[in-house]
Amino acid sequence: MSPTAPIPLGSGSSSTIERESTAARVLGAGTAGIAELAIFHPVDTIAKRLMSNQGKIASSTRLNEVIFRKHASEPFVRRFFTLFPGLGYAAAYKILQRIYKYGGQPFVRDYLALHHGGSFDRTFGKGNGKAIMHATAGSIIGVGEIVLLPLDVLKIKRQTNPEAFRGRGVLRIVRDEGFALYRGWGWTAARNAPGSFALFGGSAAAKQYLYKLSDYNSATWFQNFVASIAGSSASLIVSAPLDVVKTRIQNQNFEVKESGMRVIANMARNEGASAFFKGLVPKLLMTGPKLTFSFWLAQTLIPAFNKMM
Repeated sequence: MSPTAPIPLGSGSSSTIERESTAARVLGAGTAGIAELAIFHPVDTIAKRLMSNQGKIASSTRLNEVIFRKHASEPFVRRFFTLFPGLGYAAAYKILQRIYKYGGQPFVRDYLALHHGGSFDRTFGKGNGKAIMHATAGSIIGVGEIVLLPLDVLKIKRQTNPEAFRGRGVLRIVRDEGFALYRGWGWTAARNAPGSFALFGGSAAAKQYLYKLSDYNSATWFQNFVASIAGSSASLIVSAPLDVVKTRIQNQNFEVKESGMRVIANMARNEGASAFFKGLVPKLLMTGPKLTFSFWLAQTLIPAFNKMM
């Protein structure tokens, strides 16, 4: 049997191990991250600025001011290029994040399949257990993503609150702020756990129930695309409220120590319950395609690279 072939322990069994090579997982996930960054960084900036806005947007003029800020009155071409702040941080964060998340989830999934696959099958039934196991592996890897949090913090501040830097370079900020760069880590983990569960679980469910696939790596590019839409949409909806809280915490000035619970209380009192879903529609329309694109590309490229190696 080929060392890269799935171990056939029954159709839809949670104990089936998809043995892609490490190189294929890193290359596939990394390529997806690079492609996503090149195409969608401006979209991410717009979404972050909309989530950070604390007032109501009642006109196109106000929308223009929220998105482009002090550049709102400049020609469109100049305004467009203001949507690329923090590109260096974004590149480091996004590429590492996608390698970690898309390339790392299969390792956790394989561990669960090897040591706990039978438990998932007995608890949820074959097929159901496999989809839930993929979701659980995604949730575990999502929580660990907080290791990359400082890069995400710096990226968001550059996108939404560049005044927080006050002319300081990255090394000076790291030296000055230290572990303050992990501010909001608990809220990030709380957002990532259900969000990543929904991302990988939604994709696995689409392959399991819509296309009746027992080997998820055998999905065609179109099946991966549909599965990625299902997973990314579920992830964005589930994680939306905590994502807004996380963004509000991270875009504060470095010296501000407002806690997550205080942010929630102020949002509920001053902006109402709908504030927790600010930016959701733009995220579904703009960030949704970004997540769908990178997840689809990773799911398609990892098996493709594995066959080539």
